[in-house]
Amino acid sequence: MNNYLIEKGKRAKEAAAKLSLLQSDIKNKALCAIADNLVGNAAYIVDENKKDLDRAVENNIPTAMLDRLLLNTQRIEQMAEGIRHIAALPDPVGEVAEMVKRPNGLLIGKTRVPLGVIGIIYESRPNVTADAAALCIKAGNAVILRGGSEAINSNIAIVNVMCQAGENAGLPVGTIGLIDDTSRETVSKFMKLNDYIDVLIPRGGAGLIKAVIENATIPVIETGTGNCHVYTEQSADLQMAKNITVNAKVSRPSVCNAAETLLVDRAVAKEFLPDVLTELISKGVEIRGCPETLEIFPSAKSATDDDRATEYNDYILAVKVVDNIDHAIAHIAKYGTKHSEAIITTNYNMSQKFLAEVDAAAVYVNASTRFTDGFEFGFGAEIGISTQKLHARGPMGLKELTTIKYIIYGNGQIR
Repeated sequence: MNNYLIEKGKRAKEAAAKLSLLQSDIKNKALCAIADNLVGNAAYIVDENKKDLDRAVENNIPTAMLDRLLLNTQRIEQMAEGIRHIAALPDPVGEVAEMVKRPNGLLIGKTRVPLGVIGIIYESRPNVTADAAALCIKAGNAVILRGGSEAINSNIAIVNVMCQAGENAGLPVGTIGLIDDTSRETVSKFMKLNDYIDVLIPRGGAGLIKAVIENATIPVIETGTGNCHVYTEQSADLQMAKNITVNAKVSRPSVCNAAETLLVDRAVAKEFLPDVLTELISKGVEIRGCPETLEIFPSAKSATDDDRATEYNDYILAVKVVDNIDHAIAHIAKYGTKHSEAIITTNYNMSQKFLAEVDAAAVYVNASTRFTDGFEFGFGAEIGISTQKLHARGPMGLKELTTIKYIIYGNGQIR
């Protein structure tokens, strides 16, 4: 095994043992100091981020992906605010979930404890570096981060700033580790660091997640890609449907909670599609429609089956006219990734049917899919959006970064 990785793992393991015992006020103080230091060093971080941006432009990275990579003073301040929000949240560590007295007199309870050392492999967005590290710290975990090569300078700068402030405020050395060797060989070995890492969380595109699931020997919490749908049901307020569709697609198309497909009931398609699609095109969105969409809106391009299954992360939207809600739900079941799905309707029964029958981590009635986010859900930030069903689902906050320990009180019982 790579000595570089083993040393990272040893430091994290030692830090995790100390972190699990830290009082909440020390962790909170450290997080606030980290937030202040990020803002105080914003110019340094932005300068390092510019190196990544310049290289990305040279490599012809799409505009939407450049937005994922970009850091500016405002975004750094938002990162810091998220960390302060995390500091203000209740500490899950030590929380007693339940306590039951058995007939033999044993008192059996469950308490929340940290997972230990968390490894995170992610792409592009350097704000993930700060968000993920802060959540891990608050939940009493050490973290080893492996970001994408496209953001390496940004990530090194953020981790340097966070470590400096955190260690000065009482966090153990090794609390935040960064794999700054971006070679595939190193990341492959990182995924097999079982002796030091307790759980691995991939956060990125389908290719990254698939690679981690197939190659890791460490237990994996799977975060999912976002082929998200907005469905306009025939009773919908069409102005509301237009506003939500545009927001879900355009506000930040490069993120996993952005809409990738618009489904529209046939009963309102001729009235609704020309208006909403004209608005989307005016904002730079390319429309890829089914044959019926093309009849109504000839400016659209013809969609393929691949389009219906694609997470674009770009200014592209697939559009399909459906017969009814059953047709819409069937389409989502076939092509969706169980991330975030929305229905726009004024019919209560239709809203309840959609909520009950759509299998996804987050299901919305009359709201944008863009709200599937740890900060918006009140978690301060999130490690990722889990689309699996074991341990965690949806935005993963503090509680999802802990596990359960049984604690048993007796007075001499034997079996």
